[in-house]
Amino acid sequence: MKEIHEILTFIKAHHKFIDSAIPLIASENVTSLAVRNALLSDFQHRYAEGLPMHRVYAGCEYIDKIELKAIELAKDLFDAEHANVQPTSGSVANLALYSAFTKPGDTIITLSIRDGGHITMNKVGLTGKLSLNVINFPFDRDEMNIDVDKAEKVLRNAEPKLVLFGASVFLFPHPVKELRDVAKEIGAIMAYDASHVLGLIAGKQFQDPLKEGIDVVTSSTHKTFPGPQHGMILCKAEFAEAMDRAVFPGVLSNHHLHNVTALAIALCEMKVFGRDYAKQIVKNAKALAEALANEGFNVIAEHKGFTESHQVLVDLIPSGLSGLKAEKMLEQAGILVNRNLLPWDKERNRNFRDPSGIRIGVQEVTRLGMREDEMEDIARFMAEVLLRKKDPVVVVKKVAEFRREFVRVEYSFDKGKAYCWQEIWNLER
Repeated sequence: MKEIHEILTFIKAHHKFIDSAIPLIASENVTSLAVRNALLSDFQHRYAEGLPMHRVYAGCEYIDKIELKAIELAKDLFDAEHANVQPTSGSVANLALYSAFTKPGDTIITLSIRDGGHITMNKVGLTGKLSLNVINFPFDRDEMNIDVDKAEKVLRNAEPKLVLFGASVFLFPHPVKELRDVAKEIGAIMAYDASHVLGLIAGKQFQDPLKEGIDVVTSSTHKTFPGPQHGMILCKAEFAEAMDRAVFPGVLSNHHLHNVTALAIALCEMKVFGRDYAKQIVKNAKALAEALANEGFNVIAEHKGFTESHQVLVDLIPSGLSGLKAEKMLEQAGILVNRNLLPWDKERNRNFRDPSGIRIGVQEVTRLGMREDEMEDIARFMAEVLLRKKDPVVVVKKVAEFRREFVRVEYSFDKGKAYCWQEIWNLER
């Protein structure tokens, strides 16, 4: 069948492409062979509804044991009183959060999209669909963080039902401790979307939101945390029942059992390798930011050491470019980043389609074994394309040669090839 041949060809082509590229998308990572093996298990065909040992489907003996183990591992790794590993994504975890603690018309406070907030936190996304009244944290552009003094006033005046920290552009820890007392004073639930920094939290290299007073943590499990594309919720014991019911039957039926199984494997990996992995991620992010600045890029927050996470943010307008143009030029050279809004883009009349900035993440190249020296190489490749205007066709060859030394998944038990694709079936057989 012609269509199957085409699909298989596209799969092969993608793997060939990514195996010679430099992946710097801040919301992606690469899983180990052990995690991928779990994804291929028979659990991908099966259903389970409800909590372990209380399913409404037969045949759940072993997924019950696996899910209970995943819950135990998550509680231990994050020192959480309760964990739910059923959300199928970070967005679904946020939907469960909103369902548990808000009703239409309630006020919540989040970061705006241009200040780094995720679409699920703002009116264009889930909160708008749920008819929530969304207000935004005041943002200090110099500090690239929530303005604490102004935020205290907004919280007391608006008395939001839910205070939601976390972001998609997340350079520095958020002021959870600083705003905790005010949030409690007004009776708000404090939540934290850890999707981007979950692996750094697991590795004890970022703020610990639960220890700082957060009631509920929502997250995806595939950014700095190198698991499958799935979700997770961590919370205080007093909110366990509300969150579990919000997940099922609130927003989910089956919860993708192969992903739960793969998540359990990834949790095991992070218990063993998480601290070293997270440390190197932060070192690499700082090294790349400094190297880019030395090359002549306008890297945001230089006075603060650029970043405390996996992310680096660059304003391209001073270089005569835009986020979209830079993204496209770098992709031609085999370097993958994403365009990104900057807090001042409204004044520049720029929108998400062609913003001023690019967002860079080093978590995936770190898992490939790259360290600080390689960050200087990456910065040089980017400067050759964007600043020195070298032909991307020339640079892509250098990138492919550079990548030949980094083909295995480090910080894992198996250290298997990162982008191998096992064709277990083809039409010729």
